[in-house]
Amino acid sequence: MTENPWLRWPSREALGREGASRSRRLLGWVVRSLVIGMLLWGTYNSTRVNGWAGVAALAGVLVTAVAAWAFWRTTLAHRLLPSIMLITTLVGLAVAAQAAGFQTVSLVIWCGCAITALERLPLAAGVPVTSVSLAAYAATNNDVWLTTTVTTAGLALAGYVLRLDAESRGTAQRLLAHERAARAAETESAALAERARIAREIHDVLAHSLSAQLVHLEAARLLIERGAERQQILERVVAARGMARDGLEETRQALSALRGELTPLEDFLSQLVGTTAGAEVTITGERKPLPVEASQAVRRVAQEALTNVRKHAPGAKVRVRLDYGDRQVTLAVRDSGGPPGELSEAGAGYGLLGMRERAELLGGSLDAGPDEEGFVVTLKVPV
Repeated sequence: MTENPWLRWPSREALGREGASRSRRLLGWVVRSLVIGMLLWGTYNSTRVNGWAGVAALAGVLVTAVAAWAFWRTTLAHRLLPSIMLITTLVGLAVAAQAAGFQTVSLVIWCGCAITALERLPLAAGVPVTSVSLAAYAATNNDVWLTTTVTTAGLALAGYVLRLDAESRGTAQRLLAHERAARAAETESAALAERARIAREIHDVLAHSLSAQLVHLEAARLLIERGAERQQILERVVAARGMARDGLEETRQALSALRGELTPLEDFLSQLVGTTAGAEVTITGERKPLPVEASQAVRRVAQEALTNVRKHAPGAKVRVRLDYGDRQVTLAVRDSGGPPGELSEAGAGYGLLGMRERAELLGGSLDAGPDEEGFVVTLKVPV
């Protein structure tokens, strides 16, 4: 529903001094000082001021200043009834000053009421107050009618121009506040996204490294329980140690990735496949640099898929294929299948879930399931 412009208050940003430039504030103080000076000059320039009359005149000036300050505060708080009562009080003080013979004082107050009412009140209340003030000014002014008419029109125009200027300044203040809030939200969102990325990297490195170590340590435990030869147990322990060393290296790589210092993806896959017996890697398509997140997704999915092969189909042949397309990169890890290993029941099944979540965060997809030979994991990431 559209708000009625005649009933709309100028915004609090428009009515306040916040955001006003130093020169604007200085100009405001100069204008207020001039008004007070004219009130005092108009009061004490009269021959009527003597004795108690002078005290009463000074009290009137003080009451006018206090009423004007209170009017400024109530309009800033958008309180209509107190604002109308105060502006009416100011008009009444001008009438009293005119009746007491202080014409200059009354003219200054009427001019001030005409301008400030139009600047600070809703138009439905400001226009009548301005009309009454300007009518009183025109009726008591001793200038010729043309000068009075031009002055009256100029005062009305000045009040409306000040209103437009205040509303423009208020709008600028609101837009600036919204922009600052948007920047703060954007900064916070970027920080949260970076924290999430770091958490994913740390989780993926630890999950891969620790699960691989678990495979060999659990196998060593089973061999010990079965009374296997010392050499077989030692091989498993040495393999677990190698996995710990590899995990440390992967942690260093993850830190390098967070700094944007990644080794080429092809070299990484070659090194990864080289640590798995019976595995080979094929790279097709025109090689191109990938975004950090996409490159990390390919690396982590390849690591997790090879770990699953070691757990669920030890000894199976593995083929890793990386295909660079025009709009996406595809990673396929396919094993030849085989009897489940001793540790096929180990783990909670979070590996595929984590890989799928990583792919979906990048707008890609991950499919995993059996095929005609064994098991295949396919990752597609847009680039």
